[in-house]
Amino acid sequence: MKLIIGNKNYSSWSLRGWLAAKQSGLPFEETTLPLYGNDWEAVRRDESLAPSAGKVPIMWDGEVVVWDSLAIIDHLADKVGRDRFWPKDEAARAMARSMVAEMHSGYLPLRRHLPMNIRKRVEDFPIPPAVRADIVRILGLWAEARARFGDGGPFLFGAFSAADIIYAPVVSRFMTYGISVPGFALAYMDTVWTHHWMQSWVNDATAEDWVIEQFEEAMV
Repeated sequence: MKLIIGNKNYSSWSLRGWLAAKQSGLPFEETTLPLYGNDWEAVRRDESLAPSAGKVPIMWDGEVVVWDSLAIIDHLADKVGRDRFWPKDEAARAMARSMVAEMHSGYLPLRRHLPMNIRKRVEDFPIPPAVRADIVRILGLWAEARARFGDGGPFLFGAFSAADIIYAPVVSRFMTYGISVPGFALAYMDTVWTHHWMQSWVNDATAEDWVIEQFEEAMV
C-alpha cells in the first residue's frame, strides 16, 4: 500500500489517514507532498492524485485507490476486520460511528478559525461564539463516550478506535490555541498526544521546514 499525505504540521485529514494506516497493522509506503508550494498546481495534477482531484490523503492499494480519511478507515477495516477500528459493543459502535460522521461533516467554524498547526502555540486566543459552540459540543460528546464506554482504557471508547483517529487533530487544535478543557478531557488529550504514533507524527511535523502562511494565523 502507498499513502500520499500533505504537510504533517498542517494537514489534519492526512493525520487521520496516516493513523488509520498505522492502526491497520499493514505495511505501507508513505509519501509527503508539500501543500500549496510554488508548483502545487502541477503537483496536484499528477496521475497519482487524479482520483481525488488533488486532495490528500489518498491511498493506493495495488490497483485499488481510496481517498478521504473516512473511506480509508472503511477500506482498511474491510481488510483487517471491523473490530480493529470500531468498538465491539453495538451501542458503543453506534455512538462511535455517529461521532466520527459528525466530525467528518461538521464543525466548520472550528476548522475555519483554528487551522491545525502542530508547531504553533497561541496565547489568549479570542474564541468566536460559533467556535465555542463547536468546542462545547465536542467536549460533551467526549464526556458521554468516556462515561458510558470508556471503562476498558483511556481512549474515548476504552481502546484506541476510529473515533480517536478522527478526533486526534482536534486534540492538536485545542493544544495549539490553548483551549481550556475540564480534567477528564485534559487526561484524554494527554493520552492521544503521548501515543507513540502521535509522537512520531509530531516529531516529523516539528522537523518540517515548510511554512504555509495561510495556516499560520488563526482567523478571529
